[in-house]
Amino acid sequence: MSTATYSVPGISCGHCEAAIQGEVGPIEGVESVVVDLAAKTVTVTAQDPAALDEQVRAAIDEAGYEVAG
Repeated sequence: MSTATYSVPGISCGHCEAAIQGEVGPIEGVESVVVDLAAKTVTVTAQDPAALDEQVRAAIDEAGYEVAG
């Protein structure tokens, strides 16, 4: 397993965390999603997180947040 970390400056609360986990978690191949509110990051663990990059970014967008960079 490997991880990919995304900077998501707009996250600030438990609702943000739940919304992102609800969108990213069901993506096929994603093993876990950790939202760090203090660091404003989302860390995704998967067999090949680079292959899921577009899907993860789209899911974060669908949850209503923007990935920085």
